[in-house]
Amino acid sequence: MKTADMRVLLTGASGGIGRALAAELHGRGAAVMLVGRDGRTLAGVLAELGGESQRLQACVGDLSTESGRHEIAARAAAWNCNVLLNNAGLGEFRFIDEQTDAGLERLFAVNVLAPMQLTRTLLPYLCSQPRASILNIGSVFGSLAYPGFAAYSASKFALRGFTEALRRELADTNVTVQYLAPRATRTSMNASAVELMNAELGVAMDPPAIVARAAREMLEDGRREAVLGWPERLFVRINSLLPRIVDGSLRKQLPIIRRHAQSAAAERATET
Repeated sequence: MKTADMRVLLTGASGGIGRALAAELHGRGAAVMLVGRDGRTLAGVLAELGGESQRLQACVGDLSTESGRHEIAARAAAWNCNVLLNNAGLGEFRFIDEQTDAGLERLFAVNVLAPMQLTRTLLPYLCSQPRASILNIGSVFGSLAYPGFAAYSASKFALRGFTEALRRELADTNVTVQYLAPRATRTSMNASAVELMNAELGVAMDPPAIVARAAREMLEDGRREAVLGWPERLFVRINSLLPRIVDGSLRKQLPIIRRHAQSAAAERATET
């Protein structure tokens, strides 16, 4: 699909990757409807991109509620949306024994249920379009589970599985279903302990603009899946074929990961 023909409903538009996606798509000629819960923050994104216009609008709504999803879907349909970009997400760096039930439920509500439910709500309209796309923003941790991110990894594994199954369900329609797995990205979602850990382990972190460009290119060329970064793509491949090799590698990193997870926990404690 040509970028100029895209009318994109973008969730999580006020976050680091979301802002970069909005700038990349709008800057290349796509029409973009920004979705988020905070109207003031969305207004700031609009201002950064030149203000509201026929090809740039904001939709304040809560994806975690049925009424919020239906309102967002109704606005998207009235606006002739032909691309659903499920980008909204949460991330937490903590070992599973430090997770709370409420935290786990919130993580899965945002990372898994919200994109599934919004997709289901908007799907009849997308199927009625001459051509449409659904792009889910996942993570390399959706294929390569990582210590300290058990809950987050599980949520992204679920999102990847949903994407794959949905693609097969819609194989005889005009809707393209895609999944993009960024590697570590420099956004405010990552605690400072994550950045320090990645620096110590030599893990590269991409700027959000890299993810945004990859997403735009996927929408243009119709690729089904992409994993960003090297050696991340190699590790994903090895993990799928020889997981014990990855087990051994991560076992050696475990003391470093635990130390930084403890630092993140201490940082959270000072904020409460």
